[in-house]
Amino acid sequence: MRQVMLHPGKSGYWVAECPSLPGSISQGKTKEDAIHNIREAIEGYILALREDGLTVPFPI
Repeated sequence: MRQVMLHPGKSGYWVAECPSLPGSISQGKTKEDAIHNIREAIEGYILALREDGLTVPFPI
């Protein structure tokens, strides 16, 4: 499980970030949308690291 930070963005959308995966940021119209989108971003991030033979950072 990874920590996700959720906060309101300037455009009225919710922003979600995963601190243990630098650059993994997503957003959504609702909190639920943002959480769903960051989960997909995290999965894609980890898959790309594994495909490139890179180490997956340990969850914070």
